[in-house]
Amino acid sequence: MLRLRTFVLFFTVVAAAHADWNVLSVASEPGRAGIEHRHIVVENTGADQRADLDLAIFSGKSCTLRVIDNPDGQTLAAVMKGEKCGCGVNGGYFDTNFEPIGLRIVNEEMFVPLRRARLITGVLLASSRGVQIVRSREFSRPQKIAAAIQCGPFLVDVSQRVRGLNNSHRARRTFAATATHDRVLLGVCSEVSLADLATILATTRIAGDSRIERAMNLDGGSSSAFWFARENGSAFSIPAQKPVRDFVAVAPK
Repeated sequence: MLRLRTFVLFFTVVAAAHADWNVLSVASEPGRAGIEHRHIVVENTGADQRADLDLAIFSGKSCTLRVIDNPDGQTLAAVMKGEKCGCGVNGGYFDTNFEPIGLRIVNEEMFVPLRRARLITGVLLASSRGVQIVRSREFSRPQKIAAAIQCGPFLVDVSQRVRGLNNSHRARRTFAATATHDRVLLGVCSEVSLADLATILATTRIAGDSRIERAMNLDGGSSSAFWFARENGSAFSIPAQKPVRDFVAVAPK
């Protein structure tokens, strides 16, 4: 019995240390329409691990999201410049035929319906209510929806990290999040597990005084991409390593 208690205590201490992510540094720069680019370095002291995050943070009152279809496989930078968007990231999953997997609404038109699947459990959408992240089972269309993309898994819900996420496979991650004070985040994180990313988003102050309420994973790995238009007209860019089917972009209302 004593041995079991010792093991449980040891496991608890190790687990707590493993989840101890802290912000080491923050650098920010302004962009168009009040969008902010924030580069953040976080560290997990218990696991001797660091991660870099690049975020676009904006107000849902002044900006909205667009889902941009990319059937020709153009780069994120080329599409963002052509569409005159303030920033953008890669979108959701697609199959070997370059067809999108899960719900897609572009310019108020649905061209791929909602799909029930274990991995794609969330929907990122923009409507008259602002930018929201909802569970796939919560999604409905009583109001006019301008843009929506289904992906997942959910990472944060009610400001708590989602349990049961994979903690072994590390990859570059793209994500979307909604936070208090009407803040919205689009971001890319260097190689971490899904469980680590959920912990970072839920427990560190990457959004400053805003607390992340919900977050969901977008397509990651070689698909991950981030582009931000600086206030001076230049751009910060993290290119994807392969063509992707769609993008999530931010534009002024």
